[in-house]
Amino acid sequence: MKTLRIDIVSDVACPWCAIGYARLRQAMKALENELAFTIDWHAFELNPDMSLDGEPILEHLSRKYGRSPAEMEANQANMMVIARELGLNFDGLQKRYSRNTFDAHRLLQWAKEQNRQTDLKLAFFDAYFGEAANISDPAVLCRCVEATGLDGEAARQLLDSNRYAVAVRAEEKRYQMAGIQSVPALIVNQRYLISGAQEPATLIASFREIAEDRIETSPA
Repeated sequence: MKTLRIDIVSDVACPWCAIGYARLRQAMKALENELAFTIDWHAFELNPDMSLDGEPILEHLSRKYGRSPAEMEANQANMMVIARELGLNFDGLQKRYSRNTFDAHRLLQWAKEQNRQTDLKLAFFDAYFGEAANISDPAVLCRCVEATGLDGEAARQLLDSNRYAVAVRAEEKRYQMAGIQSVPALIVNQRYLISGAQEPATLIASFREIAEDRIETSPA
């Protein structure tokens, strides 16, 4: 059985990244008798300059995209419907604040060394989109760490240090230089780029073509 390597460039604060991964899981499940997969998550920050105080999400999105708060509210409501159909908790989507996610990415680097990166990423998604929790708050981050069975005290010590800061910055720069400007972005076998939260059927077809070396997707 062939194994496809999938590198996912994403941000904890990106709702389409949560939706995209749920769709990816459906695609991988459908192909479980044909293909095997490995998953690695990589850092991308939607709001690297966001203060620790954050900003109400509808105000932030309205200012960022030049659209009315009502338009952004409708957009978010549509995402909530999509998420619900995928079994995701997006109850806090419109209540959350835009947040800085750099520390979350540092913890994800640490969790990768313990083979718990995906578990922690999903815990962050649940806290931020489901509970509208402050995903830049060390207490929230450590609660997510402990919920995945990892060592909360070790996480607290990490957050009090600069560990993984250089690694996260280097990873972000690497993918920016590779042309990644929006997320989610899936890079398959370190060669093929699939942008956005694609539907499971689209992913299934792409993965089959890649496995058979028939795809013409733009190289990453």
